[in-house]
Amino acid sequence: MRLEQFGGLQVRLTGGSDGRGGGDGPVVVLLHGFGAPGDDLVSIWPALNAPRGTRFLFPEGPLSLHMGFGESRAWWMLDLERRNRDLAAGRVRDLSREIPNGLAEARARMLALLDEAERRLGADPKQLVLGGFSQGAMLACDLVLRTDRPFAGLAILSGTLIAKEEWVPLMPKRQGLLVLQSHGSQDPLLPLFLAEQLRDLLAQAGLAVEWVGFRGVHEIPDLVLRRLGAFIRKVLAR
Repeated sequence: MRLEQFGGLQVRLTGGSDGRGGGDGPVVVLLHGFGAPGDDLVSIWPALNAPRGTRFLFPEGPLSLHMGFGESRAWWMLDLERRNRDLAAGRVRDLSREIPNGLAEARARMLALLDEAERRLGADPKQLVLGGFSQGAMLACDLVLRTDRPFAGLAILSGTLIAKEEWVPLMPKRQGLLVLQSHGSQDPLLPLFLAEQLRDLLAQAGLAVEWVGFRGVHEIPDLVLRRLGAFIRKVLAR
């Protein structure tokens, strides 16, 4: 693994021809969730059994948090007091009509990262899979819907529907895009029914959504890792 700066973000590169992101193979970019360390998802790449030579990029969110238990990063800030009040009261957190403050800035940073990766790594955008977990999944989905960049596939792991009024009209332009979406039936942070709503809206717009439901909470279990690996192999073989 090696550390680089792409688009002003710190990125961990691995895989490829040398285990450090070398070579000219396809690229998988995975974005961590809110409050995770920058290297949170790095450990999963060997379990994905991606095609030989696939390079993995793990960007680090631009915001540093002080949450009292080591390094924590984020793509945009959350109202943690509101979230904790809702959780304590058992209220469902419906974010579907919210456009988070900081989303546009995070999207711009990721676009700059992808542009620089294309220049420096020779990364073919048609051979690039973009995905993420939780907040990272929301950002990945937002970026795909709001841009015209080609992608091989989109992976939404325990994400949710946000910016509904803006996202829904944009979905048809991505007709035919292959999407993997996973969610736990007992997720206490992002309710299952909103993930299902996102799934249905994407499918109705013509995106090819592969749904992976599991009995679990806000996590990436082995089942999802296996399905994500199979998805990456499938989309990169097209």
